[in-house]
Amino acid sequence: MKTLEERFSVALHSTARSWRQVLDRRMKDLGISQAGWMTVAMVAKAKQPQSQISLANDLGIEGPSMVAMLDRLVKAGLITREPSPTDRRIKLVVLTEDGHALYRQVNSKATALRTELLRDIDPDQLLLATSLLERLQAVLESEA
Repeated sequence: MKTLEERFSVALHSTARSWRQVLDRRMKDLGISQAGWMTVAMVAKAKQPQSQISLANDLGIEGPSMVAMLDRLVKAGLITREPSPTDRRIKLVVLTEDGHALYRQVNSKATALRTELLRDIDPDQLLLATSLLERLQAVLESEA
């Protein structure tokens, strides 16, 4: 019999994986990979342009993988790389108009999916689960 901690770990991992898979299926008609739309979404949500390395860290991927992804997004006309005004070695990632349009579609589909999946979840349970996950995230970040 699994301990509560083991059950939680399995549930967290498998639910996150399933959530991403369902969301990715909903995004298929956009003609962009999960890594691509996640990158576009991360850039769109940033309060200011991010460096390539900062973006890679936020997405949890290696620098060379980020460079390859950004190359594809530049080629697709979704982002540009602009020099940092404070450090010429750093390139900042900025969405183009097409990138913003794609993000609006991604955001709309993601919002609809969240609404659909969470519709029958009691709001108090959702708040409790959210608080737990946010607290766990804080603990994990303090370990890093």
